[in-house]
Amino acid sequence: MSRIAVLGGTGYAGSHIVAEAVRRGHTVLSVARTVAAERVEGAVYVEATLLDVPTLVNELIGVDVVVSAVAARGDMLGALRPAIEQLLSVLPEDVRIGVIGGAGGSLVAEGGPRLVDTEGFADEYKPEALEAIGILEDLQTRAGDRDWFYIHPAGGFGAWAPGERTGSYRDGGDVLVVDDNGDSFISGADLAVAVLDEIETPRHSRERFTVGY
Repeated sequence: MSRIAVLGGTGYAGSHIVAEAVRRGHTVLSVARTVAAERVEGAVYVEATLLDVPTLVNELIGVDVVVSAVAARGDMLGALRPAIEQLLSVLPEDVRIGVIGGAGGSLVAEGGPRLVDTEGFADEYKPEALEAIGILEDLQTRAGDRDWFYIHPAGGFGAWAPGERTGSYRDGGDVLVVDDNGDSFISGADLAVAVLDEIETPRHSRERFTVGY
């Protein structure tokens, strides 16, 4: 079993990842600015933030995997990318990192374009999407020998469409996963299944991949 730290562990994606990791018997550290009122039994909750990496890294001593489920929203917009880069510079090289990005960096077809570059992508979400893409680019070019993975959820992923845990999903590689009707969706619980599957049985070492139904 691994010791897993989930940054943003009380948010929508993060709380599902914490729950799935505990369900599978891992030692789980949920890291967020404030401790959740409702906690997953078996997880350890810590107050810390990516905006203070020196303090945060002290809480991560001994972990095997760090998963960032923090979105570039609010005061994290413009701050998340440099914070992740700073964290990578101080974490031990043998700590694997996983990043939950957005759907915007997914390709709509083999060879492109990216979803964020298509006409229908809402302007209000572009800054967040582009920062998430920047984090991926940093991993691809600056991670050194560190192992990492990066997940693009489906386009309809979010707390507004929670869904249920089915235990199944499809891996689309670089391409946005859509169903036969052209819809793109995955529940928070099944995104967490994909994350834990990748931690337990790595198939995307130093790669990004998409997930959906």
